[in-house]
Formats: sequence, structure tokens, C-alpha cells
Amino acid sequence: MDESIFKDYEDEIQALEEEIRLLTEEYEDIRHESTFYSDEEILKSIKSFQREAQGETKGHQSPSDLKAQLESLEADLSFLMEFTGFHFTSHSKKTVERTANRTVQKHRLSGKCHSLPFQLEFQLLEMQNNEKVSGVVSDLSIVMESREDSNVSKFVSRTEEHGDLLTFFRSLSTYAEWYEHRRHTFLHFKAKYPDIVSLPEGLLGDFIILRSPKVSGLELLIVWKIHLDEEGTTTPVLDLLPKVPEQVLEQRMGSMESIPGSFRGALRLLGIEAAIENLIRVLGSGE
Repeated sequence: MDESIFKDYEDEIQALEEEIRLLTEEYEDIRHESTFYSDEEILKSIKSFQREAQGETKGHQSPSDLKAQLESLEADLSFLMEFTGFHFTSHSKKTVERTANRTVQKHRLSGKCHSLPFQLEFQLLEMQNNEKVSGVVSDLSIVMESREDSNVSKFVSRTEEHGDLLTFFRSLSTYAEWYEHRRHTFLHFKAKYPDIVSLPEGLLGDFIILRSPKVSGLELLIVWKIHLDEEGTTTPVLDLLPKVPEQVLEQRMGSMESIPGSFRGALRLLGIEAAIENLIRVLGSGE
């Protein structure tokens, strides 16, 4: 046989052997990598997954836990509403403009502070400078039922002009507290002395009438105004106006004329409720 033919076979055999060697090395590499990942990396991955799963299990709350958390949040909200008197019934916002460092939103907010309803509309500009965020309120519009009072109207107008929401909420809270206190006081005395106390304008009025059960026609009008100045300071102002029959006035002019001054002195000394209580008792006794 020609030696050249053997040479060709030998070359082909060597090529096949080289290919087998390369395939064997590749197989060993693959098997080594598979063994490596199975013994160490896969085990490590399993343990890591178990830790994450345990963390998720711990973080997951049962329905009873979620219910308890919800009840706690509702209790906190109820406390804040009771403490501040504010109850918000609706809120909506619309983004008017948004860029990389500024956002303009229009807000509408309505609610009550104690028994006084209010509505707000305003535009809020938020600007971000590095890590600081600042806000500016503009186009503030306030609607309140008590705006018929000229003092409240002046305060609202000034607040709208300056866009001062913080002063509005702080002042409204104090004003509404006095408003509610007056209503409860009138209700208390009407329930306790129904034959003496009269509320011609109901509990939302700013005066009560005390009628003497002993002297026909003798009435004492207690006027209780709640003054709110432009700065947002609330001041209760009380006064007494007697309505005395002519025959009684002729007999007891001196004592009748001194009643308003005595009442104002009792207010300073005893406070509102005690001063009214004392006046009702004196009126009821006919002294």
C-alpha cells in the first residue's frame, strides 16, 4: 500500500484524537463547573432564598393583625379630629405644571371645624433646590358660612390676600372652639332652666333671654359675640341688656341700673358659665 495513504490515515486519526481530547477537556470543565455550583453556589443560593422567604413570612401580616392595625389608625385619626376639631370631607388636586425642579398643583378642600363648614381652593407651587423643597400658596379662596359676620369677613379677606393657610387653620380652630363652647353653654342652661332661658334664634344665635318667673315683663338679654380680628385673634365679648317694666324701674331703678356692671364684674371674677348661673339664680329668686 502506498505510504502516502497511510500518512493520510495517520493525519486523520491524529485530528480525531485531538478533537476527542478537546471534547473531553470541555466535558470535564462543564462537569467541574456543575459540581462547583452544586456544592457551594447552589447551596448558598438556597440558604439566601430561605432567609428571604423567612423575612417575607415575618413581614406578612395575618388578617387579624391588619384589622388591629387599621383599628389603631382609625383611633388615632379619631383622636386628632377630636383634639383639633377638623374633619375633612373631600380633597382633590390637579397638576397644572410639572418640570424637573418645580410642580404646580391646584387643590380643592372642604370640611368642618367643629360645627363650622368651610371650603378652600388654592394653588401650590413646590420648588426643589438641591435637597430642599419649598412651597408657595397662591390664588387662595375661602368660603365660610360665618362670613356674614363682618369681622370674620375681614379676616378671610386678609388671609386670602396673604395666602396664609397656617394662620387660617390655627385661627379657625380657636374661633370654632369658642363657637362650639357658646352653643354648648346655651344648650346647658336651656335644658337646666327651661322656664327661664329662651333662645329666640336657636343654639346658633349669639344671645339668650332670661325671663323672670317672679316679676312679669322683666327680661335680661345676654349678648355673646365672638370677635375675630384681621390678625386671627379670637376674643369672646359678653354684655347684658336689661328689659325692665316701667313700674319695676320706678321702684328699683338703682338696682336695675347696676345689673350690667355687676354681670361684667362677675364675668371677670367667676367666668362665663358661673356668671350666667349666678344671674339666673338671682333672677329666679326675685331678689
